[in-house]
Amino acid sequence: MAKLRVTWVKSAIGYAKDQRRTLKALGFHRLYETVEHKDSPSVRGMISKVSHLVKIEVVNDGTA
Repeated sequence: MAKLRVTWVKSAIGYAKDQRRTLKALGFHRLYETVEHKDSPSVRGMISKVSHLVKIEVVNDGTA
């Protein structure tokens, strides 16, 4: 199963409160932090909501 490596690259200042809460729900604490999540529809939905604030990479975990 693939993983998603998500990096917070743009400040959430000036954006809606729900977008700031989505960043918190993804596990971010500070700018330029990177978190990894299993690829799932719920995580993809959260990422699409804040796609203008984050950078996404798909990482294969090496299992077949």
